[in-house]
Amino acid sequence: MAQQIFFLNGPNANLYGMDKGGTYGTESFVSIGERCQRRAAAHNVNLQFRQSNHEGIIVDWIQEARQHAAGIIINAAGLSYSSVPILDALLMFDGPIIEAHMSNIWKREPFRHHSMVSKAATGVIAGLGVLGYELAIDAVVTLIKADAA
Repeated sequence: MAQQIFFLNGPNANLYGMDKGGTYGTESFVSIGERCQRRAAAHNVNLQFRQSNHEGIIVDWIQEARQHAAGIIINAAGLSYSSVPILDALLMFDGPIIEAHMSNIWKREPFRHHSMVSKAATGVIAGLGVLGYELAIDAVVTLIKADAA
Protein backbone atom coordinates (compact mmCIF):
# COMPACT_ATOMS: atom_id res chain seq x y z
CA MET A 1 0.00 0.00 0.00
CA ALA A 2 1.28 3.46 -0.88
CA GLN A 3 2.15 5.79 1.95
CA GLN A 4 -0.24 8.58 2.78
CA ILE A 5 0.44 12.30 3.21
CA PHE A 6 -2.00 14.84 4.61
CA PHE A 7 -1.93 18.29 3.00
CA LEU A 8 -3.98 20.56 5.25
CA ASN A 9 -5.10 24.04 4.27
CA GLY A 10 -6.60 26.59 6.62
CA PRO A 11 -9.10 29.43 6.43
CA ASN A 12 -9.85 31.06 3.10
CA ALA A 13 -7.50 28.83 1.08
CA ASN A 14 -10.63 27.67 -0.74
CA LEU A 15 -10.76 31.21 -2.21
CA TYR A 16 -7.42 30.92 -4.03
CA GLY A 17 -7.69 32.32 -7.53
CA MET A 18 -10.49 34.70 -6.54
CA ASP A 19 -8.22 37.35 -4.97
CA LYS A 20 -8.45 40.49 -7.10
CA GLY A 21 -5.14 41.69 -5.63
CA GLY A 22 -3.42 38.53 -6.83
CA THR A 23 -1.64 37.71 -3.55
CA TYR A 24 -2.37 34.02 -4.05
CA GLY A 25 -2.33 33.86 -7.84
CA THR A 26 -5.11 33.13 -10.31
CA GLU A 27 -5.31 29.34 -10.05
CA SER A 28 -8.36 27.98 -8.23
CA PHE A 29 -8.08 25.90 -5.08
CA VAL A 30 -9.60 22.92 -6.92
CA SER A 31 -7.01 23.21 -9.68
CA ILE A 32 -4.20 23.49 -7.13
CA GLY A 33 -5.49 20.34 -5.43
CA GLU A 34 -5.50 18.50 -8.76
CA ARG A 35 -1.90 19.56 -9.43
CA CYS A 36 -0.90 18.35 -5.98
CA GLN A 37 -2.66 15.01 -6.54
CA ARG A 38 -0.71 14.51 -9.79
CA ARG A 39 2.58 15.34 -8.04
CA ALA A 40 1.81 12.88 -5.23
CA ALA A 41 0.84 10.17 -7.73
CA ALA A 42 4.20 10.63 -9.47
CA HIS A 43 5.80 9.73 -6.12
CA ASN A 44 3.39 6.81 -5.63
CA VAL A 45 1.91 8.29 -2.45
CA ASN A 46 -1.70 8.93 -1.53
CA LEU A 47 -2.52 12.55 -0.80
CA GLN A 48 -5.35 13.77 1.40
CA PHE A 49 -5.71 17.39 0.20
CA ARG A 50 -8.05 19.11 2.64
CA GLN A 51 -9.23 22.60 3.58
CA SER A 52 -11.21 23.96 6.49
CA ASN A 53 -12.09 27.37 7.81
CA HIS A 54 -12.35 25.88 11.32
CA GLU A 55 -9.42 25.45 13.69
CA GLY A 56 -10.87 22.44 15.52
CA ILE A 57 -11.34 20.49 12.30
CA ILE A 58 -7.70 21.08 11.37
CA VAL A 59 -6.66 19.86 14.83
CA ASP A 60 -8.83 16.75 14.31
CA TRP A 61 -7.12 16.09 10.97
CA ILE A 62 -3.66 16.42 12.52
CA GLN A 63 -4.69 13.92 15.18
CA GLU A 64 -6.04 11.61 12.46
CA ALA A 65 -2.70 11.90 10.66
CA ARG A 66 -0.97 10.39 13.69
CA GLN A 67 -2.62 7.08 12.78
CA HIS A 68 -2.89 7.34 9.01
CA ALA A 69 -0.17 9.55 7.50
CA ALA A 70 3.60 9.33 7.15
CA GLY A 71 3.93 13.10 6.75
CA ILE A 72 2.00 16.37 6.92
CA ILE A 73 2.11 19.46 4.74
CA ILE A 74 0.25 22.38 6.28
CA ASN A 75 -0.71 25.85 5.25
CA ALA A 76 -2.66 26.91 8.31
CA ALA A 77 -3.21 30.26 6.57
CA GLY A 78 -4.34 32.94 9.05
CA LEU A 79 -4.23 30.38 11.87
CA SER A 80 -0.46 30.07 11.35
CA TYR A 81 0.04 33.22 13.39
CA SER A 82 -2.26 32.51 16.31
CA SER A 83 -3.14 28.85 16.80
CA VAL A 84 -1.60 27.19 19.82
CA PRO A 85 -3.97 24.18 19.40
CA ILE A 86 -2.65 23.54 15.87
CA LEU A 87 0.93 23.89 17.11
CA ASP A 88 0.30 21.50 20.00
CA ALA A 89 -1.28 18.91 17.71
CA LEU A 90 1.62 19.16 15.24
CA LEU A 91 4.17 18.76 18.05
CA MET A 92 2.60 15.36 18.80
CA PHE A 93 3.05 14.12 15.20
CA ASP A 94 6.11 11.90 14.72
CA GLY A 95 6.67 12.29 10.97
CA PRO A 96 8.03 15.15 8.88
CA ILE A 97 5.99 18.35 8.69
CA ILE A 98 6.38 20.91 5.93
CA GLU A 99 4.84 24.34 6.43
CA ALA A 100 3.89 25.79 3.05
CA HIS A 101 2.65 29.27 2.19
CA MET A 102 1.69 30.50 -1.27
CA SER A 103 2.97 34.02 -0.53
CA ASN A 104 6.23 35.14 1.02
CA ILE A 105 5.00 35.80 4.55
CA TRP A 106 8.13 37.83 5.37
CA LYS A 107 7.27 40.39 2.67
CA ARG A 108 3.80 40.93 4.04
CA GLU A 109 2.35 42.59 7.13
CA PRO A 110 4.56 42.33 10.25
CA PHE A 111 2.07 40.10 12.11
CA ARG A 112 2.67 37.41 9.44
CA HIS A 113 6.42 37.31 10.09
CA HIS A 114 6.05 34.92 13.03
CA SER A 115 4.28 31.60 12.45
CA MET A 116 3.34 29.43 15.41
CA VAL A 117 3.37 26.42 13.05
CA SER A 118 7.07 26.90 12.26
CA LYS A 119 8.06 25.64 15.72
CA ALA A 120 6.72 22.20 14.78
CA ALA A 121 7.77 22.25 11.12
CA THR A 122 10.68 20.27 9.77
CA GLY A 123 10.96 22.94 7.07
CA VAL A 124 9.16 25.92 5.56
CA ILE A 125 8.45 26.77 1.93
CA ALA A 126 7.01 30.21 1.24
CA GLY A 127 6.56 32.64 -1.61
CA LEU A 128 6.63 30.26 -4.56
CA GLY A 129 2.90 30.01 -5.16
CA VAL A 130 1.66 26.66 -6.43
CA LEU A 131 5.22 25.58 -7.19
CA GLY A 132 5.85 25.73 -3.44
CA TYR A 133 2.97 23.33 -2.84
CA GLU A 134 4.44 20.89 -5.34
CA LEU A 135 7.92 21.26 -3.84
CA ALA A 136 6.45 20.61 -0.39
CA ILE A 137 5.21 17.25 -1.67
CA ASP A 138 8.68 16.46 -3.05
CA ALA A 139 10.25 17.48 0.27
CA VAL A 140 7.97 15.48 2.53
CA VAL A 141 8.35 12.36 0.37
CA THR A 142 12.15 12.73 0.48
CA LEU A 143 12.08 13.16 4.26
CA ILE A 144 9.81 10.11 4.72
CA LYS A 145 12.19 8.00 2.64
CA ALA A 146 15.21 9.28 4.60
CA ASP A 147 13.49 8.40 7.90
CA ALA A 148 12.75 4.90 6.60
CA ALA A 149 16.36 4.27 5.54
